[in-house]
Amino acid sequence: MSLSDLAPNHIRSIAPYVPGKPIAELAREFGLDESAIVKLASNENPLGIGPRARQAMLAAMDELARYPDGNGFELKAKIASRFGVAANQIVLGNGSNDILELAARTFLGPNDSVVYSQYSFAVYPLATQAVGARGIEVRAQDYGHDLPAMLAAIAPDTKMVFIANPNNPTGTLCRPGDLVEFMESCPAHVLVVLDEAYTEFLPAEKRVDAIGLMRQFPNLIVSRTLSKAYGLAGLRIGFGLASLEVAELMNRVRQPFNVNLLAQAAAVAALDDLDFLRQTVANNAAGMVQITDALMKLDLPFIPSYGNFVTFHVGDGAALNRFMLERGVIIRPLASYGMKNSLRVSIGLPAENARFIDVLTEAMDA
Repeated sequence: MSLSDLAPNHIRSIAPYVPGKPIAELAREFGLDESAIVKLASNENPLGIGPRARQAMLAAMDELARYPDGNGFELKAKIASRFGVAANQIVLGNGSNDILELAARTFLGPNDSVVYSQYSFAVYPLATQAVGARGIEVRAQDYGHDLPAMLAAIAPDTKMVFIANPNNPTGTLCRPGDLVEFMESCPAHVLVVLDEAYTEFLPAEKRVDAIGLMRQFPNLIVSRTLSKAYGLAGLRIGFGLASLEVAELMNRVRQPFNVNLLAQAAAVAALDDLDFLRQTVANNAAGMVQITDALMKLDLPFIPSYGNFVTFHVGDGAALNRFMLERGVIIRPLASYGMKNSLRVSIGLPAENARFIDVLTEAMDA
């Protein structure tokens, strides 16, 4: 007997999540100069770490021999004040991925099913399969969530629905009114996880009042991250907002030191650094125009995006990805999402965007 046989079938059949290629790995693989490589594959903040977060981490360095606050008191107080929730409605996560997995681990088992959309975040089926639950993938509509079809797909054994808004990797957005109608029609015993990892990039008129919805519908869990707009991807810090009953159960499952000391310190400071957040959003808006204008000039179709990335379509996705990598530009192929001739490019700094455009133009002319 192989030791792998000790794991249940639903674990052995998981196809592992493949992250974007790191800069150092690409440099080794192709013999490139690391400093010349442009990474636009992982939807990271091209401005880096905000100044307040950096200062907070430096101030916390001397405490690294100590365990972090297992309850995250200061960070929860900051989140509670910023978003108008009670501290005991907050679940801290090692990135928002942790929140998604905590929701699955807390509420799902082998006899349950989960509804999510085609072309939505890869962690939804992974988290579902990891607990032995059954995934129900609903066909996308124009690469986005078909909420009426997702509602209709809810089965008697369904306990959870995942909705990404905006959606990764397609950048599509649900209309606020449609989300309200979904929650009004969704059975009260089915938990809805609303993943808002990219919500900071939305103009105010496009945002749904997720926290207001959560107050109205106790079966709603809102997931947020500081990896994107706040520039803390490497620290892995996210949080979930939920009803008291739901949050209390998730916090039973959460490991007490899942958010490290530096991440907590940086997150408290980052949530107050509204100037940096405004700079991030402004850079993203300008970069979105820079890249989409180039895609239109090259006559390459793309999905209009509300995140900090754009997904576009080509004749041969694998060949273009290889061409870009050989020239030191890392973007994200989407074959694992069933989109073999689509690639996702993150919005970078103006010079990084220009480098991507130059290499893409070279590829199209080749």
